Amino acid sequence: MARPLGLVLAIALLAAVSVALLPPVSAADNDYTHCEGAVKSWADSVGEGDDGADKLNLKDLLFFLHIPRTGGRAYFHCFLKKLYTSAQECPRSYDKLRFDPSHPDCKLVVSHDDYSLTSKLPKERTSVVTILRNPVDRVFSTYEFSVEVAARFLVHPNLTSAKTMTTRLLKKTRGVSTLDIWPWKYLVPWMREDLFTRRDARGIDNTRSSNKVNPYDVDDMAMPLHQYINDPVAHEIIHNGATFQVTGLTNNSYFDGAHKVRHCVRKHPDLGRFVLQVAKNRLDRMLYVGLTEDHEESARLFAHMVGAQVLSQSGILNLDIQEDPPSGTDPHSSMLDQEDEETNEHMNSTDGWSSNDALNTTDDDHGKGNMTVGKLMETYESCIASLRKSQSNRRKISLKKVAEANFTKAARRQVPEAILKQIISLNSLDMELYEHAKNIFTQEHLMLKGQHPVVVQDKQSAAQKDWMDTVCDSWNCSTWKVVALGLGIAVTTVFIVFAVTSRRTLKLKI
Repeated sequence: MARPLGLVLAIALLAAVSVALLPPVSAADNDYTHCEGAVKSWADSVGEGDDGADKLNLKDLLFFLHIPRTGGRAYFHCFLKKLYTSAQECPRSYDKLRFDPSHPDCKLVVSHDDYSLTSKLPKERTSVVTILRNPVDRVFSTYEFSVEVAARFLVHPNLTSAKTMTTRLLKKTRGVSTLDIWPWKYLVPWMREDLFTRRDARGIDNTRSSNKVNPYDVDDMAMPLHQYINDPVAHEIIHNGATFQVTGLTNNSYFDGAHKVRHCVRKHPDLGRFVLQVAKNRLDRMLYVGLTEDHEESARLFAHMVGAQVLSQSGILNLDIQEDPPSGTDPHSSMLDQEDEETNEHMNSTDGWSSNDALNTTDDDHGKGNMTVGKLMETYESCIASLRKSQSNRRKISLKKVAEANFTKAARRQVPEAILKQIISLNSLDMELYEHAKNIFTQEHLMLKGQHPVVVQDKQSAAQKDWMDTVCDSWNCSTWKVVALGLGIAVTTVFIVFAVTSRRTLKLKI
């Protein structure tokens, strides 16, 4: 039976009024809801399947996740190239690595590629290691290195000439250039164009600034730091870069949805909690996490936690582990200075293309007898001294055309507090991830300190086992005989203790 027309109109009117009374759904609300779903969906999809129980055991393939400006190149040249042969090092390009991970000799990957590279690796056979740095120092270092490398092109009369020479040399060289490597393939050309623009404005022969505030604010020579950190390029690549690299969400990711997730987190910062949790979980499952600021102890931990296992697997480790350097040497004198001595990836000289002898003349310690962790540390310290000297010389040459950009630790202290606070705010995820890394580092240190009692205990266990083997060899062992022997020893021990205690009690009563 059809409803009366009046009733239908009344229902329609009531529905219209109800809709009108509902709060409007804004485009911003829709965008947040959409972003929240995208980020949570990604976080759920990358949940780790294991509890990381065997994370301390080095697997067949070692992936060194190299976060830029953390000192990773020093580890590569001064540790890993001493531990692995050239044949064991997987073909690498530091950018969109392409190789066959099933190759039986492929044991080492070192790359600026983010964690999404593991989708191309045999996960069950891969151990991951990385180094983190204080985010404020890492931003400073990234800015300084961008200026340093870009300034090498100022030897050319103009930007067009510099680009032409770059293209010509890239075609000739077989090596990998900084301009091929993430993130420098974006940051260096950006800074290079800016440097040429400022040079054209002040005159090609003028290498001195008329605005002497501090090296981070000579705006007639180089892009000031405060402008650098606020540029969209910095927001896309630099800020929270460690978190996005550990989670595989950089603009260099193998994951197709990385841009969307990264965009949502930047637009709605509170969604960063999902990304941060994934990053923390990833660090928890890594074989080793080092700290740039504590480079000496980080190197020692790396030698023990990673180096010792590589040497053991290769059969050249002397198990008499020596953890301390010779008493006649000062470990501080040859260690990498905290003032950013990470080596420049494959670029040297004023043109920036000739190879670095200090990096390429590495001794092959394989097959030279037993290697101890102590000897590995000695080799590292000697190598680091060469890299440190090379970096210092290269920086002086590179910055000749922008002489006022004299970056030092003392100069960093001249940067206004407001800029430092802004860097911290822009890198809030990295700041929290760095704190988590410091906790992991403390745990690694405690594990290393507890290593020696474990070794002693193992030796004692071995001695006990040898004693049992001797007994069994002379007495046809079976399960019931071993149990009977154990019970007999236990009963005898209790009887002796009881007898001694009773005798002492008797004497006391008398």
